[in-house]
Amino acid sequence: MTLPRRRLLQFVAWPAIGTVIGAVIGVAGIWSVAAFALDYPTRPVRLVEGFGAGGTPDLTSRLTGQWLSEHLGQPFVVENRPGAGSNIAAQTVVAAAPDGYTLLTCLTANSINESLYQKLDFVFTRDIAPVAGMIIFPMVLLVNPSFPVKSFPEFIAYAKANPGKINVASPGIGTPMHMSIELLKMTAGIDIVHVPYRGPTAALNDLIAGQIQAFVVTVPTALGSIRAEKVRPLAVTSATRADVLPDIPSVAEVLPGFDAVSWSGTCAPKATPPAIIDMLSAGITAGFADPQFKARIKDIGGEAKPTPAADFGKFITEETNKWAKVIKFAGIKAD
Repeated sequence: MTLPRRRLLQFVAWPAIGTVIGAVIGVAGIWSVAAFALDYPTRPVRLVEGFGAGGTPDLTSRLTGQWLSEHLGQPFVVENRPGAGSNIAAQTVVAAAPDGYTLLTCLTANSINESLYQKLDFVFTRDIAPVAGMIIFPMVLLVNPSFPVKSFPEFIAYAKANPGKINVASPGIGTPMHMSIELLKMTAGIDIVHVPYRGPTAALNDLIAGQIQAFVVTVPTALGSIRAEKVRPLAVTSATRADVLPDIPSVAEVLPGFDAVSWSGTCAPKATPPAIIDMLSAGITAGFADPQFKARIKDIGGEAKPTPAADFGKFITEETNKWAKVIKFAGIKAD
């Protein structure tokens, strides 16, 4: 579906201003923004992501960029700016001109980092404009097959009977997986030991070898080991069951209201014209509703959930507030 540029004319409305002069000035200002937006995009657009080539954020960025390139007539080029838990990428976009030509693949990490890092030069929820989301990747709690629990309720019971004796790994401090472990501790009232690794591969290998008892990781990363029966999945951390693991219960089935996922979407610099935000939001939302696009996301273990700008903004605020409470509860600091 190619979005007609003239649809943006709906944003041009005669403002309710008390004087004729004020009205003329107001309309001229709105028309100038609309005229600018009608020519958008006329050159390549940067889509900045913060975790490097080959990772899930890079892949989802390329899928989103390809869709926008095909339907808005200009290349949307993924630019990898890894480092500092995606803060370098976010800072790049915050400092960019708010003209729609620099966008951010925004992530769960950005909502976590606002409270996790104390010395950032920006405030994510203040300095970024939500455009659209989301692609969601549920996480899953895995245990070694020799661990003496067969279900998530048994895991909770075992943890309460053996405080401090279950080592649960994550791919690193401050990651969504780490936060889900802390949220589980806070929600269930259990004492389990977080063991941070530098990425998922070593942690998964140690879980299979029996060096650790449990591991929380995204479903796409775990699928191969689950299907090979090298690990035992106990529960997914999303509010509902994952499409690719329909037989695995969600944590929320035992702990109502529990919801922790790895998500991604698209954001822009704060002062980006609303007409451009709307054009991009409509385009991305249409993509995420497209059956072929959704199938491609499902193939990599994710779920496409069309979410326009206003709803995506509310979601980001809710996520930021949720993780702030968890970070305070656990006393986590990144710097």
